[in-house]
Amino acid sequence: MDWRSWHDQYDRPDSSLVRRLRAVQAQIRAALDRSPAGPLRVVSLCAGQGRDLLEVLADHPRRDDVRARLVELDPRNTAFAEELVRAAGLHQVEVVTADASLTDQYRDMAPADLVLVCGVFGNVTDADIERTVDACTALCRNGGTVVWTRHRGAPDRVPLVCEWFRTRGFELEWLSEPDAGFGVGAHRFIGAPQPVAPAARLFTFVGYDVLRRTEEPAGDG
Repeated sequence: MDWRSWHDQYDRPDSSLVRRLRAVQAQIRAALDRSPAGPLRVVSLCAGQGRDLLEVLADHPRRDDVRARLVELDPRNTAFAEELVRAAGLHQVEVVTADASLTDQYRDMAPADLVLVCGVFGNVTDADIERTVDACTALCRNGGTVVWTRHRGAPDRVPLVCEWFRTRGFELEWLSEPDAGFGVGAHRFIGAPQPVAPAARLFTFVGYDVLRRTEEPAGDG
């Protein structure tokens, strides 16, 4: 998968990816709006070009309260994100070109007020999805929000993802409709944050193109 060209779908206004982006951005705005006064921390796993967070922060009233770290492996995507950061003057946003699956990328940022796991769950195995959900109990502060995505193609794992979050102390804030053409969820953590496990790998990107060889055809991540 060429993850730089994959983002070209964002430039087609009629694409399902653009509709998903708008849904994710709405949940990011909602999470920032309800966050307590004072400094805020945000982490984004597999951040891609960072459009979901950066386009919101550019004109959000809490922009200067936010310290954020976006972790993405593809240097072409991080270069795009860095240009968005510079253009918007988001001086407290850090773009890191690195393996986003490693917990050490986030230890000094956890627990965060907002955790973004977008474009991940459709590209990894069920076991890795559950492992990442479990890790969100360390990445997210009490009262913080996790925003995530997963396609609704067969097998539809969105209900199972919601159940995994529920059993780990998260309350559902919002979920896209089953027929929306994409899956976006937002969960608020009501439990006590756990320590971030050092030097742990949360997931291995398999890619939905590989996963769907053993499943029914699916959509994007």
